[in-house]
Parts: sequence; structure tokens; C-alpha cells
Amino acid sequence: MSSAAAARRLATAAAFGGGGLGALGASLFGVLKVEASLARRAIGPTQLPWPDAGGVYGRGLAERPIRIALLGDSAAVGYGLTDPDQTPGAILAAGLAEVTGRPVRLFVGGVVGAESRDLDRQIDTALVTDPEITVIVIGANDVTHTRPPRESVRCLSDAVRRLREADSQVVVGTCPDLGTIRPIAQPLKQVARLWSRRLAAAQTIATVEAGGRSVSLGALLGPDFEASPSEFFGPDQFHPSAYGYASVATAMLPSVVAALEELPDTEELPEIARGESVLEVSRAAAEASREAGTEVAPTQMRGRGRWAALRHRRWLPLPLVDRVRDDTERDDAARSADEGVRAGDQS
Repeated sequence: MSSAAAARRLATAAAFGGGGLGALGASLFGVLKVEASLARRAIGPTQLPWPDAGGVYGRGLAERPIRIALLGDSAAVGYGLTDPDQTPGAILAAGLAEVTGRPVRLFVGGVVGAESRDLDRQIDTALVTDPEITVIVIGANDVTHTRPPRESVRCLSDAVRRLREADSQVVVGTCPDLGTIRPIAQPLKQVARLWSRRLAAAQTIATVEAGGRSVSLGALLGPDFEASPSEFFGPDQFHPSAYGYASVATAMLPSVVAALEELPDTEELPEIARGESVLEVSRAAAEASREAGTEVAPTQMRGRGRWAALRHRRWLPLPLVDRVRDDTERDDAARSADEGVRAGDQS
């Protein structure tokens, strides 16, 4: 079965209550369920507090503030960080203020350990702030806790529809590629990679059909995190480092700006030279799951089936992200120096 067909089957099962598990294979589900608990023990408990990045960014700007809500799991709140300015929410809000010239009021409603089924409660709180746009990052815990994929996709679809009915634009960062996580060993690593990629593709279909747009995080985080784990992963080798979180926020920012219609008109036209096109949504979802930071958004194109625009947005250069990387490198250098001093003392 092609990746597009598998994603469509899973998304259809979520919509109509079918099985959906066959897209991954019952045997893979059994392996993952047995092995996931071992990986969670290797990663360790997630009990640290996380910084609250909520507030107003760009206070000196005179325009009306943009209201943005950030929902989801640990990747949304920046678990493992201590500086609120390094969290994905802060980078998104500060970057949005920098690009649009408007202040941004950020509400962070994500919770460490959250699964797709927890989004409804997060939305209850977020809607009090009347967000113009809501960013959701979800999916990793659904995989590690072996939630039926059809359930995860259905919960996300319901969440996007509810937010769109409340007049909030929605951008979803899809499930990351869990095959890059070091504490996860084979054969679980390959199973997790397959599961997370197909879940991400099905999330894309559900999001677009509910009126939102998605950004692939799996393809973005996979090669970079696998190639440079010390740079992109935090101490537990599961959650991202400050620079890893900054990469997630930077990948999503152009789509957030586009959803708010703050881009020039020329940016809204697909560019064939960049590999952008209009595809049937299942094919677009499969393509997005394989390529870094790809956006899939609804389109009004007429014809048979459901269609979506596949976009490779130009990343926006942000001094804030460079500063996060510089701070991370200084922290790493300081830790190395401290370890050298301790080693000298012991000798």
C-alpha cells in the first residue's frame, strides 16, 4: 500500500469509525505496545516544571495585538528549558511581531504529556482568549502511549473544526519522526518511525479537510536530529534542546504568517521551481511527511476529490533564533569547561 493510500485509509477510518489499524499492521501495534514502556523508562519521568512564555511580545508596536494560542504537548511548551525566551511560543510570538510589525498576545495552553484526546480541554481554556490563530503541536505521546491512530486523528480533526467554527485560523505541527529518538531501540525504532510518519500524513489530511493547514515536523526533525543529536536533543535525548525547539518554531512561523494573510500576494502563488503544486490531499500529505517543513493547506481548486496546496515556505531569518543557538553553544562550552575542572580536581 502506498503512503498516500495508507494515510487516506487511516484518516477515513477516523472519520467513519472504521478500524484504521490495518494501515500499520496489527503485528506492528503489538510490538510497539510491548516495547514502548521500555523506551519510556529509558527516557525517564517528565516531572520538571516548564517555563510559561505567555504574555505580550512587541509591546512598543502601536498596532492592535495579534492573539495567538499555542496548544499541544511538551514540544509546544518547551519542556526541559528554563528560559521562557527560548520556548517555541516565545520564538513564534516574537517572530510574528517582528515580521508583521504588530504586537502579539500569546496564550500557551499546551501540557507536557498531552495526547490528541486532551486537545478538547485545552481548547476550552484557549477560546476564552479569543485567538485569531491557534498553533497545535501534537502526536508524539499518542505513539509512545500506543493510542489507536484512528482515535488520535479523529480527536485532532474535531479540534481543528471546533477552532475554525470559533473563527480561529489553525496551523498544526504534525507528529515528529520518533525513529530518531536514541532511547528507542530496534525493532521499536523502525516501528515508531513508520507509525509516526503515517500518523503525520493522516493528521495532515484531517487538518486540511477540517479547514486548517499543517506543517510537517517529522521530515524536518528526522535528518537534523539524527545527524546532530547533541545539538538538537536535550539531556534526556527525547525532548529537543533550545536550538531544537527554535528549529520547530522557525519552521512553523511562515505558515502562521500566511494563515493570518500577512504575506505579500506574490507569496500566495505556488512556485513550480520550489516544487510547489496543487495535489490530491492524500498525495500532498504523503509528500509532506517526507520533506522538511512542508506546508499543506486547503485550496479552492475545482475538480474531483479533495485538493490541497503543497508549499515550501521560505524560512524567515530571525535574529532571535541565532541568539538561541549562540546561547546554547555558550552553555555547552561552559558545561564542558566545568566537566574539565571537575575531572582535574578528581585527578
